[in-house]
Amino acid sequence: MEIIIGHSHRHALAFASRQSHPFLKNCLLLKRLPISSVSAYNKSSYASNNPNNSHNATLNLSSLDERPSSIKRVKVFNPAKLRPLTSSPLTKDNPPELKRDLIIDDSLFSAKTFAELGLPPLLIDRLEKVGLTVPTEVQSTAIPTISQNHDVVIQSYTGSGKTLAYLLPILSEIGPLKKLEGEEKEAFDKKQGVEAVIVAPSRELGMQIVREVEKLLGPEDKRLVQQLVGGANRSRQEEALKKNRPLIVVGTPGRLAEISAAGKLHTHTCRFLVLDEVDQLLSFNYREDMHRILEHVGKRRSGSSRSGDILGPLAKRVERQTILVSATVPFSVVRAARSWGQDPVLVRAKSVVSLDSLGSGPGPGSLPDTASSNAVTQGTIDSLPPSLEHYYSLSKHQHKVDTIRKCVHALDAKTVIVFMNNTRPIKDVVHKLEARGMKAAELHGDLGKLTRSTILKKLKSGEIRVLVTNELSARGLDVPECDLVVNLDMPTDSVHYAHRAGRTGRLGRKGSVLSICEEREVFIVKKLRRQLGVGIKPCEFKEGKMLILKEENVE
Repeated sequence: MEIIIGHSHRHALAFASRQSHPFLKNCLLLKRLPISSVSAYNKSSYASNNPNNSHNATLNLSSLDERPSSIKRVKVFNPAKLRPLTSSPLTKDNPPELKRDLIIDDSLFSAKTFAELGLPPLLIDRLEKVGLTVPTEVQSTAIPTISQNHDVVIQSYTGSGKTLAYLLPILSEIGPLKKLEGEEKEAFDKKQGVEAVIVAPSRELGMQIVREVEKLLGPEDKRLVQQLVGGANRSRQEEALKKNRPLIVVGTPGRLAEISAAGKLHTHTCRFLVLDEVDQLLSFNYREDMHRILEHVGKRRSGSSRSGDILGPLAKRVERQTILVSATVPFSVVRAARSWGQDPVLVRAKSVVSLDSLGSGPGPGSLPDTASSNAVTQGTIDSLPPSLEHYYSLSKHQHKVDTIRKCVHALDAKTVIVFMNNTRPIKDVVHKLEARGMKAAELHGDLGKLTRSTILKKLKSGEIRVLVTNELSARGLDVPECDLVVNLDMPTDSVHYAHRAGRTGRLGRKGSVLSICEEREVFIVKKLRRQLGVGIKPCEFKEGKMLILKEENVE
């Protein structure tokens, strides 16, 4: 009996659907439904009226999606799993499968002046005042690419000018250095809100970026950039946000997420999100903080112009341009760029390629494809400054500090950075160097902000000759005067070696890298030599001079 009643019920509803279709076309209920719901309704009507269809289903309110679940269905889409879409509205002539074309003028890659890169005259004048007239190779490539509204990953060796490579196109779009006239100038004066967020993994790198922006903005407009780094007074930072209403915020993940969660930092209208040293930001320690930042800074480009698909406060968000920066680009960075950006491209000196050309990277239990492996390996090689000399010297553990002293005198190094893997023995090494007549100091995360700033000032002024530190200083520490880097402890991999080595040889200067190792660690040197494709030459120090050895003579 239930089968007969159900069968009759389906045919009755199907008949009503056919007879009332012109009326339902203008029905308020169907107007409120998404297109997919109307489509499902028509299919259900057709299926229930088709005698050859054996998969008939009862037509009810659930098939019409007349429930809040239709909204939930929008939220489950994961942008990281969607194919990149075009930046134009979706139409019949513009299907979502098409990707945005990558069109970059290669002639700009060899630009000799900033004017050739299309920067505003006000910004060019400010660059000339600070003594910058010729862009570096990575700047010549990155500036026009970012100016064309591409999401990018900037990869170049440390000290190549990556910071200005993303700051200049941002300052060309926001702030007083942008060319503003008439109504635009009046609108800029009235509208003050955060339009760019720059995230850095360390306080030192964050403050370095702030100083670069302040240098370009000048004393009268330096209030338009605000630091939100850890270790500083949070209350004062929040007061400065409220008082100065900055356009650019530079901070560390923890402090940015903390102030954002407190409702003191509003970034929904932010146009630019920059993640500097992004490979470091992907570490597990920053996971929750980075999640909040990515959720609250603007919105990821969806490739669709239909704002009705996003409800609530998200509808008021501005689509952000995502810029990732690092000296090295491992697979984790490639995956992050695809997830957080829209059609991201990889920018290197005189080269712009789509990240799709790097392959999918290694999945769980799988090996990377050849193209991906070669691309990432080449990226690590390119992360080394080209003007460096690499050496290694064998020494017993108890004689390593004395080897540092011999090397510094043999090379007549004026500013030296010594790297160790652990914090605890740093103080002991400093005491031993001072006992040998060398001005030395320690730098690590356990020191306060003021102490660290004082040490860096003394290092740059020449009051300190040797700085002993850990991986903290391998990221973003800008000491152009550094002419020697010493690995007292061997780095764990080629990426860490590249970041350490990048502290010297900055902006074309010459520099040397010495790795002091024991006999059992020689295999690490050979591995680094093979992965980086550089000659790490064996050496020893006698009578105040460095002697280059042949490989077979190394015991």
